[in-house]
Amino acid sequence: MATLNVSKYENAILFLISQMRDGSIHGKKKLAKLLYYVDFDRFEYHESMQTITGDRYKHRPMGPVPDSFLRVVSDMRDEDKIKIDEVDEYGLSHPTTVYTALAEPDMSVFDHDDISILNRVAKHYSGKTGKELENQSHGEAPWRGVEEQEHIPFELAFYRETDFSDAE
Repeated sequence: MATLNVSKYENAILFLISQMRDGSIHGKKKLAKLLYYVDFDRFEYHESMQTITGDRYKHRPMGPVPDSFLRVVSDMRDEDKIKIDEVDEYGLSHPTTVYTALAEPDMSVFDHDDISILNRVAKHYSGKTGKELENQSHGEAPWRGVEEQEHIPFELAFYRETDFSDAE
């Protein structure tokens, strides 16, 4: 069992936010799914069997959700590293949570492979909505391989057939 790496976790979030066109991530679902791809891609990449955040993920109705997600973003808000707003958008009955970085990511906490994966996830997934990422994750072995509320074994990442040709 990996140990939560708070420094990498927080800097991965700051990096992902910095890669968004408008400088913010709209939706808890989107940020949670981006972190899922960061960790599961990193685990699979070069068969490293390492994650970036060290978090665990549960099968939830809207896709994989990291266990420590809410605590980490709350701590980051309290430490003035991110701003969290609730915004009425998309004509929904409930507001969208919007995450905006108040600090630059410290990329020195990541190794070369971590950075390759962060860049790959930003390139492939930053333009997708939370709903699109939810639908994509529902079609993959990690989410499909376990029941609701169960932790998802990282080893299921090897059954996704991810193309890493652009991660070098």
